[in-house]
Amino acid sequence: MGEGDAVVNTVGTMSDKKNYQNKLFLAGHFVDASDGGTFEVTNPRDGSVITQVASATEDDVKKAFDAACAAQKKWAATSPRHRADILWRAYEELTARKDEIAELMTLELGRALPDSQSEATYGAEFFRWFAAEAERMQGDYRLAPTGNARIVEVQQPVGPVLAITPWNFPLAMGTRKLGPALAAGCTVVLKPASKTPLTMLLLAEVLRNAGLDEGVVSILPCSSSVLEPLYSDPRLRKLTFTGSTAVGKELAAKVPTARVSLELGGNAPFVVLSDADVATAVEATSVAKMRGAGQVCIAANRFIIHKDLHSQFVSAVTDSLKGTEYGPLSGDDQVDKVTELVDDAVKQGATVVWQDTVPSEGSWFPLTILDNVPTSARMYKEEIFGPVVAVYEAESDEAAIAMANDTNFGLAAYLFSADLQHALDAAERLEAGMVGVNKGGISDAAAPFGGVKDSGLGREGGFQGIEEFLECKLISLPAPAQQ
Repeated sequence: MGEGDAVVNTVGTMSDKKNYQNKLFLAGHFVDASDGGTFEVTNPRDGSVITQVASATEDDVKKAFDAACAAQKKWAATSPRHRADILWRAYEELTARKDEIAELMTLELGRALPDSQSEATYGAEFFRWFAAEAERMQGDYRLAPTGNARIVEVQQPVGPVLAITPWNFPLAMGTRKLGPALAAGCTVVLKPASKTPLTMLLLAEVLRNAGLDEGVVSILPCSSSVLEPLYSDPRLRKLTFTGSTAVGKELAAKVPTARVSLELGGNAPFVVLSDADVATAVEATSVAKMRGAGQVCIAANRFIIHKDLHSQFVSAVTDSLKGTEYGPLSGDDQVDKVTELVDDAVKQGATVVWQDTVPSEGSWFPLTILDNVPTSARMYKEEIFGPVVAVYEAESDEAAIAMANDTNFGLAAYLFSADLQHALDAAERLEAGMVGVNKGGISDAAAPFGGVKDSGLGREGGFQGIEEFLECKLISLPAPAQQ
């Protein structure tokens, strides 16, 4: 194994347990699929089968959505305090079981255990945050500028929601959607990724333990095809999706009359300006790039380094990342994609500065540092989603900003400068929904998360997150009588 030996000792203890929840969570009850169908969930570290999980049918989806629609009016009429209490109790149980949850995520995702432990804490925070937001929803009351009417604005839940989550954050992508939806008074049918359904089914257990009303939430592992009837159902009022840009656009076109939130692909630039502190940038790389072995939508994708700092950065980041703890990719399909991107870059002139050694068994891709990557390489335009540091040299700060914006995506960006005014000026010019300045971490349950351009619509988290599940109703009243 060489310098990467630490990567193999992060599975935890869940691999010896067999009590995974593997049934559908349909309208408050764990049940088998109506046709008895199942699919395998495997461990990417060695390809071993963890368990068989029930695979929902169209009939199961219909039953779940019918239940959500039937429960919508009653759930919307519950008090904000009632909804807040349920989310708070769920937060407390997630916190109490965080080690168990982290081990389960590592088992089904293959991810390094420290990353899963961080997500267990981060994912729970969305329930804590939106438990409070449930009690903070506000409308407005004011006199029209003309003085001829009173304007009353009332916030009401948008209605039944279909949520689709990805595999790379098995817990947090669920809590980030369920938290605001439930706080707002919406019922939800959620489809978790087939690679990582076990964590979401554990979350269903947590919500049931917290006293969630029957019918309010269903969590249905299934193939995407069985959801098709829902898209044309006029009762569907909201679609929230996290995944690829291509799929997100396709889904949005299928639900033209429903509200849509899309958190899509990224191509995050990591920009080191001429006055940056290289040590700060190098330290931030481990979070911005290596969390989840690079399988993160906001992972740094293009390291754009000013020419005066280029050599120093490449040398320092190589020394820093050797021995980094990380896990395998989510499957052989992901390994094949990353391999293609790296081979293409090398063929076009990129230099392999360093490459780790990884186990031959399982879906591993070695941490790879590339220098002098040409802008003609596919990885300049495409999301890598793997442990690859691709370095580009910029002739000037202006050129670095231009390169950073040279993409159809705009989810996240990272910027490094020792001068605050310079950093703020540059950050405002970056075409991204989120910018980390002199740091590698951006996400926070209390902050809005989302992108611009082909990276999506809407925001999750923060004060804005609950607004995605609320409709603003105008009630116009007569003006006050003249005195």
